Amino acid sequence: MLIFVVIFQIAKASEYVSILKGEKKARQQSNRINGFLMIVFLVLGLFGAYYCNDVLKDKLGPGAASVQGEGIDTLIAVTLAITGFVCVVTQVLLFWFAFKFQEKEGRNAFYFPHNSKLEVIWTVIPAIALTILVAFGLKHWFAITSDAPKDAMVVEVTGKQFNWLVRYPGKDGQLGSKKFKLISDVNSNPVGQDWEDGLNKDDFMSNEIHLVVGKPVKFIIGSRDVIHDVGLPQFRMKMDAVPGIPTTLWITPKYTTTDMRAKTENPDFVFELSCDQMCGAGHFSMRAVIVVETQQEFDAWAAKQKSQYELANASATPAPAAGADSTASKAVAIAK
Repeated sequence: MLIFVVIFQIAKASEYVSILKGEKKARQQSNRINGFLMIVFLVLGLFGAYYCNDVLKDKLGPGAASVQGEGIDTLIAVTLAITGFVCVVTQVLLFWFAFKFQEKEGRNAFYFPHNSKLEVIWTVIPAIALTILVAFGLKHWFAITSDAPKDAMVVEVTGKQFNWLVRYPGKDGQLGSKKFKLISDVNSNPVGQDWEDGLNKDDFMSNEIHLVVGKPVKFIIGSRDVIHDVGLPQFRMKMDAVPGIPTTLWITPKYTTTDMRAKTENPDFVFELSCDQMCGAGHFSMRAVIVVETQQEFDAWAAKQKSQYELANASATPAPAAGADSTASKAVAIAK
């Protein structure tokens, strides 16, 4: 408020001076004030940028949690270094020139309408720099969207308003086919699995995403309704979930959830999948927990899961008669 009052009073004083001294002298005085304020703003702005960077730099976490994310982190660092350098140089020149070459008695502005050499320089150099950055970006993009290694595990992620549907292949390692006309939440078939396809019989679904540390994982991404976005911030990855157009990416987790809790010194740390696309009123709930664990821990978790086929057809299976269940089971066990 004090700064606002000071600036307001300076502006009012300038108006009075312009009346008393005439327009030219008033303009020159106004330019001196503005030139001084330009330098003040430059110093405060650069200090503020440095301070914010120093305070917030650790908010990015302890580095990428995927092998592919390391390259993304490097690309971000290089991009920030280049753009940061250009930003500082151009802003210093901009504000210094405004102060240095303000209007003065006996000084006339030089009319400088055109210079082909300068225009080529400030066009070609940024074009080359941006082309190099784009080329490295495409390199990483082609890497994560290329064919995953043959031993990669497969996880299907389907977005819907407003949660994620996660499907895993069973022991056969292959996901069964789907048909959108078969989608039915009432009949426990949220992604439209075709029960006539034998590959669907052992596929199971989960509210959490479980991954194996050090093992490549291929995400098959889709949507039931609007455009969502699979955001994996700790792994430095994201990919749109588009209705009717499956997209894919693959990564290799570097750390388990337990490792990350130790690295971040946060016992409540969890990897997460978040929707990075505004998808409606319930967008805030588009979040899923990701658990990265060892192969043994994953196998133990997967063994406890029931296939979606079992859940969808449970109501069609007649329940055993009361009192006969345990006897029949014991008879079968003894016979075996």
